[in-house]
Formats: sequence, structure tokens, C-alpha cells
Amino acid sequence: MSAGGIEHLAIIAGGGGSRMAATPFAAVPKALVPIGGKPVLQHQLELAASAGVREVSIFAGRLADQIVAFVGDGARFELPIQVFVEAAPRGNAGALVAALDRLPEQLFVLYGDVMAAVDLGRLAAFHLSRRADFTTLAHPNDHPHDSDLLEVDESDRVTAIRPYPHPPDEYYPNLVNAALYAVRRDALRPFAGTARLDFTHDIMAGLVRNGANVCAYRSIEYIKDMGAPSRLERVERDWRDGRIRPPTSGRPAIFLDRDGTLNVERSFISRPDQLELLQGVPEALQLLREAGFLLIVVTNQSVIARGDASEADIAKVHDKLAWELGKAGAYLDAIYLCPHHPEAGFAGERADLKIVCDCRKPAPGMIERACRDFGIDATRSWLVGDHTRDIETARRAGLRSILVRTGYAGRDGAFDAPADNIADDLLAAARLITRTAVPA
Repeated sequence: MSAGGIEHLAIIAGGGGSRMAATPFAAVPKALVPIGGKPVLQHQLELAASAGVREVSIFAGRLADQIVAFVGDGARFELPIQVFVEAAPRGNAGALVAALDRLPEQLFVLYGDVMAAVDLGRLAAFHLSRRADFTTLAHPNDHPHDSDLLEVDESDRVTAIRPYPHPPDEYYPNLVNAALYAVRRDALRPFAGTARLDFTHDIMAGLVRNGANVCAYRSIEYIKDMGAPSRLERVERDWRDGRIRPPTSGRPAIFLDRDGTLNVERSFISRPDQLELLQGVPEALQLLREAGFLLIVVTNQSVIARGDASEADIAKVHDKLAWELGKAGAYLDAIYLCPHHPEAGFAGERADLKIVCDCRKPAPGMIERACRDFGIDATRSWLVGDHTRDIETARRAGLRSILVRTGYAGRDGAFDAPADNIADDLLAAARLITRTAVPA
């Protein structure tokens, strides 16, 4: 059984290794740096074999002889493996594009310094179902400022690539190109004959510019670059802590109100400049993530129905939220918003959004959707907010609740809904949660 219909994995292992020069691995290709006692390359080959991949190509450069000696003919990995050695550096895509005629019609591409625990079959199924020319696995991370970022439309088609470095006065979505691709081989043919190519800056950008079908496969699966000393240390720590594994259903989550919980309460925020993080919020999110919780915002945004802001306006507000969190080393897994408001009578209101819905808190619709999307176990999850509406939402959704004393601090009096716990702020709530309910 092939990995969702794609049987070939190409591993890009030709980097110069300059970032590892001051480490004990300076004389080792990054693909052979050990994680948990065995080379990253071995982890990748085992992932491929377990997913039903049937053959592998490795594109090597510096210290290629070590990679050739390590993989041999691939027999010990039960995979036919061919190693292509580039005579001179050609970027991370040049050697592969030069070998297109020796590759199958569909293939996965993975960088040799990336540690991944990803369901390749699901990635392939997404790619093939969209008839994509190029699909990249994409996710949020805690360092968007030095990452290549993607902008996508409502169908997850990539509309723009924002390469690092980023302008200091811009806020982009925290959706990171994670360096694992599913590729239709012939989509790469227009790039043949170019001596040096980069997958992001040349191929992806060129395909998007020319109107090709480039898609982002959003995932919360584990995938991290370990090609620099600080990142290697972090991946090693994740391995020791058992975090490098495919996500399972039944994960716990922390659902978070936005205004008054994450950021200063300012009624009806409609512009990025109005958003200001509350003190301690990034530290709280880091603490909860380390404990194994997904972090998901659920927020009512009636400013859209009232006509005071568009969906695009609120998306920019959320871009700033993600950007400010990323600057402090934190990130959210998802943001769900309700744009509806049932009451009429506002100048400029949108009639299409003036409905009684199942997503406007205290209705539990956003929670239920997130639980389906992420396989969340509500019985092990919490909701943290500053409004009695949040506490009532938690009750209806079967979540444990914490009322924070920031924002409205429960003084709105909209619902007679006692919280399970009360905390001074999100950081205090995070400490309470991690003391009493650290997930397995």
C-alpha cells in the first residue's frame, strides 16, 4: 500500500552545514546528526517505510560519501535508495530539478535536516484530491519572524509567499512553510535548466506567480528543523519528552476567549493598532503548550455583523495577535470566530449575518467544531475567559472553566454561571491548570 498514492520520497541533503560549524557535528552531514541515538535520516527513512513509500532518492552534496556509506543500497531499510551527488552547490532544489526524468509523476520532498512525525498518507490524499501542482505542509510556529510565511485563501490555495526577512511594520499570518512537500513532477519542468534553485523563493513563488495550483496542507503534526544548534537542542528535548509522535485523537485543549483574556479589553476592536497583549500571556501559552495542550481561541466578533469591520479587517487583527505572540516565543493552534449578531438596528449592518446561529457564545458551536477538527477530548479540556458568557459556554460544551479577573472579570452579569475556578490572569490560570490537570 503506497502512502496515499505517492510512492517516492526525495530527501534534500546537500546543505553546507555552516550553522553546525561550532558543534561536535561539524564534520557530519546534517542528515546524519543523531536524534535519540540515531541519525535524522534514519528517522526519515523509517517514517517513509512505515507509510508505504516504495523508493527514495537522496540529493547529497557536502560529505556525501558519509551518506552513501550509511544508506548503502537501502536493503536494511527495506527501501531501494539512490543517492545523487551534486558536483557543486545548486540550492535546495537545483539537483532535484536536474533529475526530473528519473523521478515519478508524484513525489514527496523533505529536507534532510527536518525531524518529522507526519502522516504522509493524509498529506498525499489532500494533494491528490486538490489536483495540486505543489502542496506544502504548513503550520504556525513560535518564530514566524525568521520563517517563510504563507498567505492562503478560503480553500487553502496559496496566494502569496512572504519570505524572511519581513518588513518591521507588517503583520502576516503565522502560517509557516514547513519544508515537507507533495509535488507533481511536471509542474517543475519550467524551472529545468536553471543552475541554482530554492524551493520556496524560486519554485513555490514562481508557481504562485504563474497561477499554478499551490496548496497549503494545514497540520499540527510534529515537524521541526534541527539544522542549527539551538534547534537541535530543542528537538532532542522533544524526543526525550516523547513529543515526537503522530498526533492522536483525544488530545486536551485550552479554549481561550480573546478580548480581556489575551489582550486588553477595548470594545469592538476593528484595527490591528487597537490590540495590545496583556502581561504574561506569552508565558502562559508556553506553559500550557509544554504541558501538552492545544491552544485555540474562540471569539465572538459581532463587529463584522454590525458593519464596523470586514472579515479581512479582523484577519489583520489576528495577524497582529499571532505576530506579537511569536515575537515572545508563543503561538496558537487555531482561531475560531463567530461573525454573527442577531440584533438589528446598526448603521451599515450586514443582513446576511443577522441570524441566530449555533456558534455565537454561549452557544457551543465553535467548541464543537474545533473538537471535530482536532480530535479534542472535551472532558480533559478547559475554557478560560473574562466574561460570564465564556463560563456558560464551557458549561454547555462540557469543559472545565476558569474566570480571569482581567477584562470584564465576570462583572458583566449576563449569565448566572459560576466558574469552576477563578484566577487573577491567564498566567495564573495556566499555573492552576498545569498543577491540577497535566495531560498524559
